[in-house]
Amino acid sequence: MLALSRKKNDALIINNNIEITVLEIKGEQVKLGISAPKEIPIYRKEVYIQIQEANKEAMNAQALEALSGLLK
Repeated sequence: MLALSRKKNDALIINNNIEITVLEIKGEQVKLGISAPKEIPIYRKEVYIQIQEANKEAMNAQALEALSGLLK
């Protein structure tokens, strides 16, 4: 992991097309602005984990359905 110190209005560039800017700092909270192409999905980590878990559950359900279809 790369750890960087940034101040308000400082930015980072990732892969030439993603810019992350520190918009505001209040106590322990930092507000970030992210500029990226529309085809690049951006999620908060907790939402991303929920999506991944839902996808795994859906794949397991499809696999069980396919197996039960073979056994009939």
